[in-house]
Amino acid sequence: MQIIKLDATPSTNSYLKELSTQKVLKDFTIITTQNQTLGRGQLNAKWESDAGKNLAFSILKKEIDVSINKAFLISMSVSLAILEGLKELGVPDLKIKWPNDILSGNSKIGGILIENIISGSQIKRSIIGFGLNVNQKVFKNAPHAASLNTIVGRNYDLDKVFYLLIEKLHYQLQKPILAVESELFARYHSHLFKKGEACTFTTQDNSQLKGVIVGVTINGTLNLKLENGDFQEFGLKKIQLQY
Repeated sequence: MQIIKLDATPSTNSYLKELSTQKVLKDFTIITTQNQTLGRGQLNAKWESDAGKNLAFSILKKEIDVSINKAFLISMSVSLAILEGLKELGVPDLKIKWPNDILSGNSKIGGILIENIISGSQIKRSIIGFGLNVNQKVFKNAPHAASLNTIVGRNYDLDKVFYLLIEKLHYQLQKPILAVESELFARYHSHLFKKGEACTFTTQDNSQLKGVIVGVTINGTLNLKLENGDFQEFGLKKIQLQY
């Protein structure tokens, strides 16, 4: 494991990806900063973050060897490790909102961005990025956002939070993912936000869709039971949950 701490960077994922093209990096090389200026989520969604109050880090995980059609197992593994760490920090009512958000109650406190390096039909390496709202108190442009501070009511030591999460992620990601596939699915769905509930979604053409969240498939699509009783799967960003 190698940890590189930066005073600031536009994106820890981008920095780590560029660094990996310039030199051979050890497995579990980590880039971290308390000031990510252009943080991004899935499909370049922007992340609002005040300098010195939150955490952002990215991990290079080598030798994953998971097929492309099971890529979402990596996201499941990462999400569950993060939930374990946050639970130890006293954060209540932790949930995973498909596909990549970490929630406490109805409030988003963190987000995951995973970029995979593929060879043939196999994922060989992953750059795993995570941003966590820790001590920020005001979010101007994110109505569902919160932080550990606003939820629990106290300031957190950023280094302690960082090292705890890295410990949990290192332990989880050392396990062969395919060997714990069934366990990951069961645990992930036990924390899936709004599972079994009737929800309203907005589609890409801004129309409304209603359905009950059944679960997430092996390839990461969201499975819904629609009002007419049919089951339908939706891919990333095809629908957005309204809550």
